[in-house]
Amino acid sequence: MANTFKGTGNLGGDPVLNQTNEDQDQVANFSVYFDRPVKNDDGEYEDKGGFWLDVAAWGKLAEDVMRVLRRGMRVSVQGILKVDVWNDKETGEEKTKLVLTVNEVALIISRIEFVQRRQSKVKSTDE
Repeated sequence: MANTFKGTGNLGGDPVLNQTNEDQDQVANFSVYFDRPVKNDDGEYEDKGGFWLDVAAWGKLAEDVMRVLRRGMRVSVQGILKVDVWNDKETGEEKTKLVLTVNEVALIISRIEFVQRRQSKVKSTDE
């Protein structure tokens, strides 16, 4: 599919949960900075032209994003790119913004210092 995007980057801030007016679905909105590190002559990495992208996670994925993700975390995201169009409330001017509607979000574990698992609520059949 031509409008599919997959990338790895850092969350710019904590996700924000919103309700849509139309169907009352939950959406978690956040932004990700996709860096482009390039090794220089000294062997160090420099960011060479990364970019920010607004991201939206819907439904159950929105709940999971809100529960787990925090500012600065490194994530891999995959989804469909679309252009949101709206009219500015003050000027009436038409505005556009590229948004990634994700169907997959994964933490990059090399940047995780601590994980706490909770007990499963389902009883094992072995007991």
